[in-house]
Amino acid sequence: MQVTETVEITGHLMDTGLLSRVLDDIRGYGGDYTLDKFDLGYDKDDPSTVRMTVGAEDEESLQRLLMRIQTKGANLVHPGEPEISDVSQDGVFPDGFYSTTNLPTSVRLNGHWVSVQQPEMDCGLLVEGETVRTIPMSEVKVGMKIITSAQGVRVTPPLVETIEDAFGFMDSEVSSEKPQRVLVKQVADGMREAKANGQKVLWVGGPGIVHTGAAPAMVAIIEAGFVDILFAGNALATHDIESSLYGTSLGVDLARGRGVEHGHEHHIRAINTIRKAGSIADAVKQGVLTSGVMHSLVQNGKSFVLVGSVRDDGPLPDVYTDVLEGQRAMRAELEGVGYCLMAATMLHSVATGNILPASIPLTCVDINPATVTKLADRGSSQARGIVTDVGLFVEHLARELSPTYAGAN
Repeated sequence: MQVTETVEITGHLMDTGLLSRVLDDIRGYGGDYTLDKFDLGYDKDDPSTVRMTVGAEDEESLQRLLMRIQTKGANLVHPGEPEISDVSQDGVFPDGFYSTTNLPTSVRLNGHWVSVQQPEMDCGLLVEGETVRTIPMSEVKVGMKIITSAQGVRVTPPLVETIEDAFGFMDSEVSSEKPQRVLVKQVADGMREAKANGQKVLWVGGPGIVHTGAAPAMVAIIEAGFVDILFAGNALATHDIESSLYGTSLGVDLARGRGVEHGHEHHIRAINTIRKAGSIADAVKQGVLTSGVMHSLVQNGKSFVLVGSVRDDGPLPDVYTDVLEGQRAMRAELEGVGYCLMAATMLHSVATGNILPASIPLTCVDINPATVTKLADRGSSQARGIVTDVGLFVEHLARELSPTYAGAN
């Protein structure tokens, strides 16, 4: 016998294709539906509302289906209270656990809606007294209370702009053929707005920032107060330090744009120098490191989290080699972040997108359109992509944010 629940969804359901995607999900998960009510918005700015009965073969299948369509804003009409189960094994969620999105989420506890703290995708919902927060699988411990149903959970989808015309030029979200000056100003305005609201600006950077000669521009942005936190890997820090000590990046002279004799040794010698000093901060204090992005972060009291990978040389002593410890360090820095810029790093961009709430605006800058697209495909629907050379972009951004920056010589 089929089990059913009634759900309702409100928004621009037709012109954004949202209703079609919800119905596709229902059928894709082996479920069925009946439209009970369909109130179509009269004007283009009016939202539409659909109420439907959703059915599945058994309760477990129905719960999975409800969790799926909740990610698009289809919430239960009669939510009730959530089912809560105890964790019986460290690092393992109870069966049927609610899998979260990065969207604003609320849970009904004792008749009251409680906002979920730290929205993050692919986590569970941990109940602690009268509060609820997301928790990664690796962090759960025996005895913790985890929500194991879609009942009593409500997700608020983002507002989606309606489509004005079915046909038009230059409408794609990811394109290199966009006015760069306008895009740079929009990013700068986003950073200024975050700072004006007392929030932090998070940068996620790859070594391309150094390879393209944009490190001095980023230093100017740091000194102007628009870099509060940097997430990166071993490579950005290594080549930034290499450029400070040797004037090269991966052995290429940044002033002349060509390789130098024994240049292939420079990055590993730079790592060895920092390891000898003890840390990046120690190297700055000792006068070993006197310029560059990492030097500026230390000098200005800004935070950085470097998380490594299996391919790293060295690595630098500040690099997290345990990825779970690295994730914890990244999560610990997210409080108060109001804007995120990702530049020239696919791996760390996706990793950061996975832990960011959807409410935080983020822009991904990369010369490869696939990087920008992949970020959105991994669940960071708020991501905006700019396809361009990161060196030129950071140069223009520095001129926008730092009036005293003269630009590259």
